[in-house]
Amino acid sequence: MRFIGITGGVGSGKTAILNYIQKHYRCEVYLADRVAELLQEPGTDCFQALTALLGEEVKTPDGRIDRGKMAERIFADPDLLERVNDIVHPAVKIFLLERLEAARKAGLTELFFVEAALLIECGYRDLVDELWYVYADEEVRIRRLREQRGYSSEKISEIMKNQLSEEIFRQNSDFVIDNSGSLEESYQQIDRKLEAYTWQE
Repeated sequence: MRFIGITGGVGSGKTAILNYIQKHYRCEVYLADRVAELLQEPGTDCFQALTALLGEEVKTPDGRIDRGKMAERIFADPDLLERVNDIVHPAVKIFLLERLEAARKAGLTELFFVEAALLIECGYRDLVDELWYVYADEEVRIRRLREQRGYSSEKISEIMKNQLSEEIFRQNSDFVIDNSGSLEESYQQIDRKLEAYTWQE
């Protein structure tokens, strides 16, 4: 079984790529952002640590973490952001490694994928068997973010300037999927890469 990390800049199309892989190959796919949300549910260690750090005012009336309020607080305070990341990122990593070990023992999965924009920054380069980079031209990414998410030019610019450069993504990656064109072209690149693995209709 191969442990593969998938990363790339915002708007590069990582979700579409993973949807295709999940449909056609014997694999498990985890999105780090969704795992982080799961680990912040009431009753978890992450929930306890975050509410202790951020205070009761970060909770919604029904006792959950208000992600909007938390985002406002942490992105206005770099030190607080780092402390939150020090709680969440290790918990996500532990969760994923436990799932990886379970998948290996079960023996039913050929490919185990984890997707996150911050895989390189969070040290996954040393954990995965391969790191894949989903690339798309900047103009293509900007158009997708405007059309599909309704982002303003200012918001797009702010997000992009805080992400790794294409050069660093490529330096740390074992395989690059060029997702600037049609999805069919991207799917062909994936199929060529995974031709040794079981194809499922």
